[in-house]
Amino acid sequence: MDVNTLFHTRHLTDAKYRNGGTPNNDTLYSLAWIDVSEEPIILSHPDINNRYFTFELASMDSDNFAYVGLRETGPKAGSFAIVGPDWKGELPDGVRALAPSRTNTILMFGRTLVDGKDGIANATALMDQYRLTPLSQWGNGKEPVIEPRKVQIPFDRKADPLADWKTMNAAMTLDPPEARHQALMDQFATLNIGPGQDVEQASEATKRGLARASKDGLAMLNFVVQNGVGKPVNGWTYPPEVMGRAGENNNFLIRASVQCLGGIIANEPDEAIYLNTFNDVDNNTLHGDNSYVIHFSADNLPPINELGFWSLSMYGLDYNFVDNAIDRYSIGNRTENLVYGEDGSLNLYLQSETPQGDKAANWLPSPAGDEFYVVLRTYLPKEALVTQEWAPPAVEKAP
Repeated sequence: MDVNTLFHTRHLTDAKYRNGGTPNNDTLYSLAWIDVSEEPIILSHPDINNRYFTFELASMDSDNFAYVGLRETGPKAGSFAIVGPDWKGELPDGVRALAPSRTNTILMFGRTLVDGKDGIANATALMDQYRLTPLSQWGNGKEPVIEPRKVQIPFDRKADPLADWKTMNAAMTLDPPEARHQALMDQFATLNIGPGQDVEQASEATKRGLARASKDGLAMLNFVVQNGVGKPVNGWTYPPEVMGRAGENNNFLIRASVQCLGGIIANEPDEAIYLNTFNDVDNNTLHGDNSYVIHFSADNLPPINELGFWSLSMYGLDYNFVDNAIDRYSIGNRTENLVYGEDGSLNLYLQSETPQGDKAANWLPSPAGDEFYVVLRTYLPKEALVTQEWAPPAVEKAP
């Protein structure tokens, strides 16, 4: 992916994507790695009415620093300056400065809702009007010209047991941690870890320990993701309240595990709340050899604000979608032909084999013979979700 260039997905993410990160199947992504070391980059979008959209901007540490979108800046057309930690200058009329990033390297996740039969065509028509423009090219009436730049390539884990540490050293050299972390950096430096450090200069004993630590650390983070670190409710786990800015709140375990490993970056609660569960109501691991039901009473459907929505998605333990024959990777309040009870209640069915009758309309296929987990996404959540007072119904074995 070229730096300072928008990459748009033209189809909803499905099981063909295998790079992890627990992607959604509700929105098209507009992704960009942004470098503001030389100058600000201006993000522009057209009028977007009655459609959920958002641009989430995170620094190299995976913590967010700004949003552009329906909730934060509104649906009207706008232009927003993405600036680095040291930039000082003036912006053109009509360009609004966002809060500065902590690093010059920035990851942007744009999400544009796909809705209805013509959803993809309508969404991509909007996305084709999104722009990233260097400040020096603003207002010249031409399409932005982005000069190619060399980017860092991660070291190969298969070839080098110290690859993770070398990759981290290179990243911290390019984008040093905040000054408030200097005491921690001084400790890391004793192991040749940190900005400007060379792990190959460490002692042989230290290198052996670091090689073990990279494997053990990843196993620990996976354990945290799969066993939950937020508020448990009916077998589900609410995300920690610091989600999206965990490092900013000095919660580095949350930042490294559920925020970064589980999702690459993560939305903040006011924007979207993702509840997940790996277990049923009896605390048994969810498995494709079993059939499950989630029963929402009419007065306990996920509480979302106007133009918000909710969906349920299923993943394998590799954080990718579960492949299935009907190509269904999410189900929610926008799913066509859902069958509700006469009292307004809703049952969702999780199983590997096709259910009988009307149940098939409310079916999210699970993997036969394998474990899985599910994520309940709520976009533009109401206060009961933000305060974690709403109780989602448990995943129960079907009778």
